[in-house]
Amino acid sequence: MGTEKIISISGYSLFLAFILLLIAILPLGLAVKSSRPMFRRLGLILTCSGFILQLSYFILRWTAVKHAPVSNMYEFMTFFGIMLTASFLIIYSLYKQIVVGLFVIPIVLIILGYGSVFTNEVTPLVPSLQSNWLTIHVITVAFSSAILSISFATGIIYLLRTLDVHKRSMTTVALEVVMYCLIVVIGFSVVSAIFNVMTEDIHMQYENAQGVNEKTVYTMIPLIVNKGAVTESGDTIGIVKITKTIDAKQLNSIVWSFIVGTILYSALRMFYRQPIIVLLKPLTKRVQPALMDEISYRAVVIGFPLFALGGLLFAMIWAQIAWGRYWGWDPKEVWALITFLFYAAFLHLRLSKGWEGEKTAWLAIIGFAIIIFNQVFVNLVIAGLHSYA
Repeated sequence: MGTEKIISISGYSLFLAFILLLIAILPLGLAVKSSRPMFRRLGLILTCSGFILQLSYFILRWTAVKHAPVSNMYEFMTFFGIMLTASFLIIYSLYKQIVVGLFVIPIVLIILGYGSVFTNEVTPLVPSLQSNWLTIHVITVAFSSAILSISFATGIIYLLRTLDVHKRSMTTVALEVVMYCLIVVIGFSVVSAIFNVMTEDIHMQYENAQGVNEKTVYTMIPLIVNKGAVTESGDTIGIVKITKTIDAKQLNSIVWSFIVGTILYSALRMFYRQPIIVLLKPLTKRVQPALMDEISYRAVVIGFPLFALGGLLFAMIWAQIAWGRYWGWDPKEVWALITFLFYAAFLHLRLSKGWEGEKTAWLAIIGFAIIIFNQVFVNLVIAGLHSYA
């Protein structure tokens, strides 16, 4: 079977997995609201089937491209989604809390949808990526980040269960902002799909930091451009011009994401006439807050040492092989260190200062925000050695 055929089959497997996980949300929701075991079983069967198809995608693509498919944003975010599904299944096997799946699976779908907007084309690996340590580093980081992300979901569940979401306060407003940010990520997937279908690419030229002319192809109407950027016809366009140290194309995509995400969020608020957290509150009615707090803590206990291995130790070994130094203060390296230090502080505050309950939930949410900022904003917008992703 040819390479293109295998890649095509792997893509269909991933798409079918997305559909099954999307359908699984309904029985998972019914299982949370009802004590009937049939809904729980159906939700788990659909989730497990989706996970098997996700693994099929990964194995088939690995077979086709002859290396671990974790070398670009499409592959990494897709693998992140796979590991998040696996993390839920592991946590469920330990704690039997189906409500965790109801909140984790939508996050998996958001991650898969986000990853799908990037090109899935197979391209030759640059020399720095041609290392087995890259595979070890990225797979460990993805799995540890997924385990840590479970604490984000359980933190959200804890806050929805314990807070009076009908009362306006700093905590309820902050929790609603978290919901808004998730919708912004959905907005990115929506706007990317729309522009890919309805508009033609816009070719722009600009002078990079080395004074060399480069060309950028915009798939979204450019609102952000590099200073001095011009179209091929010679007309300067864009409402904001930035320095060449920032990837204008990717920043443009983020701006569009916030625009569309804000529109989607506003439409939901106008339709339901109440905050998103009020809509989600009934789903946590039967939740035991202490158990959610425990799961958040255990997820960090498992994920933190794995991240220390993958995000720092294995990454440093790969950096030495790829660039001849263990540490270079590249933006990605800095934010990996920040992530490590944050979760170290998380565990310190939990064990030494007795931070539990609501404090742990908010720390878990902030930690997830740091992970997403590192994997999305730092990769896409800030120029560095990891910009190839």
